[in-house]
Amino acid sequence: MRCFKYFNATSIEEAITILSKYKEKAKVIAGGTDLLGELKDQNLPMYPEILVNIKTIPGLSYIKEEDRMLKIGALTKLRDIEKNTMVRDKYKALAEAAHAVAYPEIRYMGTIAGNLCQDIRCWYYRSSNNYFHCLRKGGATCYAMAGDNRYHSIFGAVGGCVAVNPSDTAPALVALNARIKTSKRTVDAEDFFKVGLMETTILDVDEIVTEIQVPTPATGTKSAFIKFAIRKTVDFPIVNCAAAITSEAGVVREARICLNAVYNLPYRAKKAEEYIKGKSIDESTAEEAVKKAVEDAIQLTMNKYKVQIAKALVKRAILACR
Repeated sequence: MRCFKYFNATSIEEAITILSKYKEKAKVIAGGTDLLGELKDQNLPMYPEILVNIKTIPGLSYIKEEDRMLKIGALTKLRDIEKNTMVRDKYKALAEAAHAVAYPEIRYMGTIAGNLCQDIRCWYYRSSNNYFHCLRKGGATCYAMAGDNRYHSIFGAVGGCVAVNPSDTAPALVALNARIKTSKRTVDAEDFFKVGLMETTILDVDEIVTEIQVPTPATGTKSAFIKFAIRKTVDFPIVNCAAAITSEAGVVREARICLNAVYNLPYRAKKAEEYIKGKSIDESTAEEAVKKAVEDAIQLTMNKYKVQIAKALVKRAILACR
């Protein structure tokens, strides 16, 4: 690792002041489970001059229900979310997603905001010493397009890049219709993510996440999260899926289904959602819904298998919400 300055922020305002001063030369650190790996591998085109530690900001770790919604502080550990009885009972998909992240030691360190804001895992992008100067780093080539694309997008590319969003909690929050509050604004979770030069979220260089807000589910709502990874307790998802379905008298009234690790952004399976509305959930309905979910799939040379995994996970998530 190279040398850098390290600043312990004691307030949101203080953190924003430092970030505004250093701009692209600064990085935010909390749990550090993603950023420290990037610094050690030196895979960023611009090495940060300063790390702004926000773990030292008081009052950003909490789980509470208020104003008919679940509120989670940005620094809340994933382990606390997965173990919280209220989250497990009423916001099941989120508890399951938090539990699916890596292994306990990581979940004791990693924060909910960090899991949402983590960088992409494409091995060309993350190559040591910035070996591949790819599109997401300002280069001219997406090396995965003609290279090893086993774990890349099955729904096309944004701006020519086929790297996928790796978050486990993101699809759960999208399915639960959550909102992300930052130091500047509050946006729907679905609109929080972005594909850009060294960007995975809409956050400006002087902006941080402060809170996650999840509306209390309507009566008759059930939710579920399912993940497929090579090593269940360690790896990032090959595919994951979250669903939140509201039924009345055995008939689906509302549905939100979100896949991740299949596209540059969390992917709403809107055709599947529309298909199951007005129907009862059973094997036949779920089977037809999964066909709709992957109707627009565009496989690369090495990742056709991900389509079958996506279909299986969508079906299981739907059936889990009966």
